[in-house]
Order: sequence, then structure tokens, then C-alpha cells
Amino acid sequence: MRQLHLLGQFLWPYRRRLALSILCAGFVSALWATNLSATLPAVKILFGEQSLQELVDESIAELTRQIDDYTARLEEVDPQRLSDRARMQRKLNDASQQLVFRQWLKDRVLPYLPADRFQTMVYILIGLTLATALKGCASYVQELLVGSVIFSTANDIRAHTFSRALDLDYQSLSALGTSTLTSRLTNDITELSHGLRLFGVHLIREPFKIAACITAAMILNWRLTMVSMIAMPLIGILFYRSGRILRSAARDTMETMSRIYQRITETFDSARVVVAFSGKPHHEAQLREANDNYFAGSMKIVRVSALIRPVTELLGVVAFTGVLLPGAYMVLNDTDQIFGVKLAPGPLDAAQLMTLYALLAGILDPVRKLSAIFPQMKRSLGAADRVFEIADQKTAIPETASPVVAPAHCRNICFENVSFRYRGAAPHHAEDGLSLRDVSLHVDFGEVIAVVGSNGSGKSTLLSLLPRLIDPVEGRVCIDGVDIRELSLTALRRQIGLVAQDTILFDESIYDNVRYGKPDASDAEIEEAIRRAHAADFVSLLPDGLNTVVGPGGQKLSGGQRQRLALARAFVRSPSILILDEATSAVDAESEVLIYQALKESSRGRTSFVITHVISQSFVDMIDRIVVMNRGRIVAVGTHEELCRTCPDYLRLAEPGGQTREAA
Repeated sequence: MRQLHLLGQFLWPYRRRLALSILCAGFVSALWATNLSATLPAVKILFGEQSLQELVDESIAELTRQIDDYTARLEEVDPQRLSDRARMQRKLNDASQQLVFRQWLKDRVLPYLPADRFQTMVYILIGLTLATALKGCASYVQELLVGSVIFSTANDIRAHTFSRALDLDYQSLSALGTSTLTSRLTNDITELSHGLRLFGVHLIREPFKIAACITAAMILNWRLTMVSMIAMPLIGILFYRSGRILRSAARDTMETMSRIYQRITETFDSARVVVAFSGKPHHEAQLREANDNYFAGSMKIVRVSALIRPVTELLGVVAFTGVLLPGAYMVLNDTDQIFGVKLAPGPLDAAQLMTLYALLAGILDPVRKLSAIFPQMKRSLGAADRVFEIADQKTAIPETASPVVAPAHCRNICFENVSFRYRGAAPHHAEDGLSLRDVSLHVDFGEVIAVVGSNGSGKSTLLSLLPRLIDPVEGRVCIDGVDIRELSLTALRRQIGLVAQDTILFDESIYDNVRYGKPDASDAEIEEAIRRAHAADFVSLLPDGLNTVVGPGGQKLSGGQRQRLALARAFVRSPSILILDEATSAVDAESEVLIYQALKESSRGRTSFVITHVISQSFVDMIDRIVVMNRGRIVAVGTHEELCRTCPDYLRLAEPGGQTREAA
């Protein structure tokens, strides 16, 4: 019910189109029952010797005679015998209702029909043809309306889920993983849209058909119709039990499909390593295992789905048999009761039995269709569970309700006794699993700070606190005396420029990639940022210049070129805080020199943090202080010369030539 409620919120904007489609479905259902009900006059004309007018007149006379007889017998019944009077009153009411209907036919319908039997049959067949054409048009319009609603709704759900995912913090996004998000935003929403379409077309139209046929059958003979309903509770139990199994199995198969996405994405993203290490058999085995799991889950769905339809049809045949046997008995014996139980208002004839059979067959066809689409509906609900799980997740980095309005950073940055632990991560350094423990650091505006340390020392974790990619579990980070949790995320991140170790460029032009740092930047600002990042030389040599599309991940460019464009993207927003996280770890020596030169030229008027594993002379010349970290703590702060004299951890990182022994 919760999923249906959430889906209803997305369907609500399209309620008018949906309401019109429901009207079309009702119209289709009414014509469906009307066409089947035409069996009665057709059989009467073909196998009888009277015209419709004569049949109706005879029926009216017979019903009038029955009403007079029931009225007289009712007057003779002792007033104290309430059950007998009630039974007789029901018979009188049934006959009266049928008389009203026959009189309406005589007054409103029959005057427009010819008296000749053949001509009447022609009229009936023409009417059936026109009704079928109208039913087809209404079905066409309904499917168009439903299609437009469903695909619009699916797009809205995808956009909403995508937006909610981007509202999550970095840790939560990383925990979900690219393959999971991709699977849910593509495969799962496709499954969901298929189910919505089935719901909008068949799950509305087919029950309407059932209701229309039951109504017509009840008008013809409500007693026998009620006998046919004995199978309905059994069908309901079948759908309920199988539905629970299908929904669970569908969710499992979609989880397995996410793992298949993950295996494929991971393999091809690491193609260089896979080829170099001849890892094909390993990855084939992984995919084979994931495929086998998907096959097992899918076959569970197939087994249950394959069982639903034949069992439903069997129950339907049992219900028909329960109607046709007593009906045939009454027709063959010209009676209206069996074993003293009255099952018809009068002796049942073959035409009435055939019409009743046609109407009940008209119920079986929609039930059969519903049994066929039921598995897909359960798959869709399983997909809805997975999609809305993302939309329901809460970020671990919440916006403050009343953000402080503060000017751009201009005084200092303070890390005050901060500690941090990654969610769900195994302990790195101690039993409490803290990646940072009780770290304090004061940085004045305009300083260039280098943060160095061995792998897992907490360097990147410390600086990830600044843009609130993560929040400390203890302590606080302040910019100019204001706790950054009191600033709006947009205002905080607007004044921070980040250049990461893994340079991310989008499959767009160089111009668009640089402008990503400041969407409202002018052409002059973009060109100036590219020049300051020492990227103008290679950009000018490209055939399309700034309009060159860099390819997925910037694969058309070298590592150094990508890194300089990432630096230009950070420069274009004129950040008051600049963070370079291992920005030179994967570039050549020439690009490294250019990046440090760009940083040195642009360090005035901002506070800069550099995480690096290279301690060259040019690097030392541009750094004001170096922060050495080890096992989540700051073990020393000072200049290169001071640390060489006083800090053994720093000495272990630095060689005489100025290079580190370990990657930071």
C-alpha cells in the first residue's frame, strides 16, 4: 500500500488523463457485456419461430400472469408465517423487476427494430459490428492516454530519484555504488513502468469487464450467477499466496541484476589491468556465478507464474461446470428448481443458458488475462521497493534549518578536536575504528598548507571535512569562527575549489567542463581560468579548441591535460579555499611543474591545502607549513627544514632527493 501511495503522488498531476482513460475502460467493459448479452436475442430468433416483438409480448404476458398469481398467493399466506411471506414477496419482486425491463424494451427499443426475423438478425449483427468498432476505438484511446501518463510518470520518478540520490552525502552514495544506482534508475524503473502500464490498461479494464459481465449475468439469473462465484475466494487466495512469493523473488532477481551490472562495469572499467594480468577467466567465473544466481531467481518466478494461469483456468472451469450442470438439468427438464431449490424465476430455456454461459465465459477471459499480468505486477512492486528505497534515504550531511549568512573566508580555518569514523568500515587503527582522532589545526587565511603522511594516515579524510563531504563524529570545523554546519551547503561549497587525485571530466566540451565550476561564468572568466591553469597552450592546439569534446572521463586527453583542466575548473569559481588532493600523483614531471607553478601564482588571496606524495624543491618553495599525519593524528607541523630536524615520521617519507618513499 505504501508503494501505491507513493506512485499515486506521481500519478496525481496526470489525474485528468487517467480519469479519462478509466471512463474509456468503463465504456469498453459495457460494450463487452452488451455484445455477449446479444447472444440471447440472436439465439431466440435463430432457433425460435417468433420475432422479438412477439417474444417480448409473450414474456410480458407471462410475467403479468406470474405477478397476479404471486399477489394472490401472498394474500393467502398466513401473516404469522413470515418466512413464507418473505419468500413469496421475493418472487413477486423478481417478476416485477423483469416486467419493468421487458416493458422498457417494448417501449424504447423494439419500435426501432423490424418485425421480420431475418432483418432483426441483420440489425443485431450490424449493432455488434458497430459496438466492436466503438470498443476498439475506446481501447485505442485508453492505451494512448495510459501510455502518455505512464511514461511521463516513469520519467518523473527517475528524475525525482536521481535528484534525491544527489542530495545524499558522499558516503551514502559510495555505499550504494554506481552499478546499484544505474540498475535502479534504468532496469528497475523500466520494470516499474511496465507494471504501471499494465495497471493503467488491464488492471482497470479487465475488472470492469468482469463487473459488467457479472451485472448482466445477475440480471439474467442471479441465482445461478451466485453459484459461479464459489471459485472467486479460491482465486483470491491463489493470487495472494503466489503474489508474496513473486514479489520476494522479483526483488531478489533485481538485486542479482545489480550485481551483474557491477561485475560488468568493474571489469570494463579495469580493462587495462584485466588484459595485463590475463584476468579473463576470473571475471568470466564471476559473471557466470552472477548469471547462475539470476537464472535461479528467474526460474522461481517462472515456476510460480506458470502455475497461476492453469490453476486459475481450472477454477474457472469448475465454476462454469457448477453453473452449466444445474442449468442443463433445468433446460432438459423444463423446470426452475433442483431438489426443491429454486434457481430461476421460471423454467430455464436453452437461449438463456447459452447467454449465461457466454457472460460467464466473458468473466473467464479477463480473469485469465489478470492471471497472466499478475507476475509482472509483482515484479513492478518489487522494483518500486528498490527505487523508493533511494528516494527514502536521508543524507548524513543535513542542511541547517537556519543557515548563518557569512562573508567569504578571510581570517582563519580551525579544526577543533575533530574525530571521524567511516560508517560500516572495519577499524583502521584501533578498536574504535576512528580514521581521525582528536585532530586540531589552526590555519590563517592565505597560507599554503601541505598535508603529508603514509597510506591511511587520514590526510584526505581531514580535508574532506571542509566541504562537508563528511561530518566529524566529535569536534567541529570552523571558518572565520563559524561552525561550517551552521552554513548552508551551497554557500560553503561555493567558496571551495577541489582538485582530486582521480580527475573527473564529463563527456562534454572543454568549455563546458571548465564552466562546470561556475555555471554563470563569462567567456573571459573561463579563458582566464584556463590560462592560469597553464592549459591554454594545449587547448589552442586542439582542432576545435574550447569546443573539443573530451570523451567519457576525459579519455581523449592525457593525465596532465585532464588535471590542468580540473585545476581551471576550480580556478574559475575564484574560491577562497583551494584543496589539491594528490593532484600530481598520476601526471608526468612537466605537468607536475606546471600545476605547482599555477598553484604558486594563484595562491595569493586564498587558503590552499595540498595533499601530496612529492616533496620537491619547487614544492617546498611554495609551501608555508607542512602537516604530518600518522594513524589519524597530526604528529608534527612546521616547515620542511624544521621537520627534517625534529620529525622522524617526516624523515621516513622524504629521501635525500626530496621524494617520498611511500605514496601519501
